[in-house]
Amino acid sequence: MTIYHIVLFKFKDLVPAEEDKDACNRMLALSTKCLHPTTKKTYVKILGGGKDNSPEGLQNGLTHAFIAQFENEEDRKYYLEADPAHREFVTSIKDIVDKAQVIDFTPGVF
Repeated sequence: MTIYHIVLFKFKDLVPAEEDKDACNRMLALSTKCLHPTTKKTYVKILGGGKDNSPEGLQNGLTHAFIAQFENEEDRKYYLEADPAHREFVTSIKDIVDKAQVIDFTPGVF
């Protein structure tokens, strides 16, 4: 059962653009830094994202979007609750993110 994990950020207004970019690069690097506790291999199947460029104007202040794909609930649970690389990243951005929103979905489940 594939799970998509969508993360949206709004960086604080006074944070320099270079810090925003660095945080984004570190977020994307999780695709290679997050290793499965048993196999010691990467388990985040897809990780992509970047700065918003939608012309619709429905962002509600959110400025950056990322999407990750997990093969199953076990992998997502490990990522969210225990993966040291993910936990370190979350801690590293707490002072520069003004707002975060997360939504996950399984394709075809309505």
